[in-house]
This record gives sequence, structure tokens and C-alpha cells, in this order.
Amino acid sequence: MKIVLIGSSGVIGGAVDAKLQTRHDIVRVSRNGGDFQVDIANPASILDLYKEVGKFDALVCTAGAVHFAPLDQLSPEQFEIGLRSKLMGQVNLVTFGLKHVRDGGSFTLTSGLTNDDPIPQGVSAALVNGALEGFVRGAAIELGRGLRINLVSPTVVEESVPLYGAFFRGTKPAPASEVALGYVKSVEGAQNGRVYRIGWSREGAS
Repeated sequence: MKIVLIGSSGVIGGAVDAKLQTRHDIVRVSRNGGDFQVDIANPASILDLYKEVGKFDALVCTAGAVHFAPLDQLSPEQFEIGLRSKLMGQVNLVTFGLKHVRDGGSFTLTSGLTNDDPIPQGVSAALVNGALEGFVRGAAIELGRGLRINLVSPTVVEESVPLYGAFFRGTKPAPASEVALGYVKSVEGAQNGRVYRIGWSREGAS
């Protein structure tokens, strides 16, 4: 398969690449490197990417920004970071990509655990992750053409603990190689409209 991997230069993206590259043709995309560049917060940039990439069989997105801050300090502009990047960036990757994905293809997006297991300063992330779950379930029943869409909701990644660990005190991290298995299951499996919770479960959420 020809797989477009958005966020290929990141920790999770690199782990997904390592799992899939031996069996598939990976088109590596990131903001500043890879085979192509894209700013998913900019709809025009996504449209330009699809013109360059052409037809593909699967798209995986492991990219998307949100702003972490206390609720009483979050400005509309800071909320917009997550809404434009992680939420609408991934939504636009799907809606714009429908013209380019081959029949029987798939989309795999990324959320996170904060909408089920809230953390201090994580309300923007919780908002975006919850919206992504609703989008994936709603889109799954309308795609047609044998297309599929799923969502990977990973726990904190071990390799990212130095950067984000302070936000997730008491949360058990998982190695990126384990998180990547959720993306493999989505791309190479047959399920549709699923949320793959990797490294955590709703039962374990506080």
C-alpha cells in the first residue's frame, strides 16, 4: 500500500514508520521535513499536499498541536491552536482526502486520553480529543466505497516523558513501539469507526 504518514518526524510517527515500512510504500510528511511538508492547521497547505502526493491507499496522522494551560488562563486564541491544528487539521485531512484515497482505503487519526482521564491544564486537549472521537464515529458510517476510518488514543509515550511527563503525574507511559501497534491494526485490519486505546483503558481512567 501507499501510505501517507503525517507527522513522520515525531516520536510516534517514527515508530509507526518503523512498523510499516517493510511492507508498504511510506510517503513521509511533516511540517519541516520528510518527502513533503504540510501545516495541517492551514487548509490550503493540506490541499497543496494532496496535489503533490496524488492517489494513496491509507493516511495516518500522528500530528496536531494543543495548548496546555489552566482553564481560567486559556484565551480564545489558545483554544484555537488545538481547534485549528489537532481537530480541524485532522478533519480536513479526511474530508479533502476523500478525492484522493483509493477505494478500500483508510484514514487513521490521533487523539489521546485526556477526554476520559482529565488532567490539570488539559481542558483544551480534552475538548479536541472528545470531538475527534465523535467525528470518527460519525464519518465511519458515511464514507462508502469500502473506506474505513479509525482513531488511536495513546497514553503518554515513554520517549516524550521529559517533555510532557509533568502533565501526566501517575500515568503509566508506554513505549512508542507499543503505541505504534494501534496504527498498524487500523491500517492493516478491517475495522471501521473504532477508537484504539493504547496503553490505557476507560476502566483504568480516574
